[in-house]
Amino acid sequence: MAHYKPAAKRKYSDKAEKKMNKVYKEFGAGKLHSGSKKGPIVTNVKQATAIAISEARKKGLKAGEVWKKSKRKK
Repeated sequence: MAHYKPAAKRKYSDKAEKKMNKVYKEFGAGKLHSGSKKGPIVTNVKQATAIAISEARKKGLKAGEVWKKSKRKK
């Protein structure tokens, strides 16, 4: 009997992934700026990912969870 892995939950919607791919292409071409077009060029992949997610969220797309502080009882 074969054991199957449960399907992984999607992190991003299809439209959000398209937006992220567009941003990654800009990053690869060296044309992605932080802030505006006058800002410095992004050289870090993690920074490019953060920009892509924030731009997708601004358009109201499903792009990962927003981190919240957990409330633990001691």
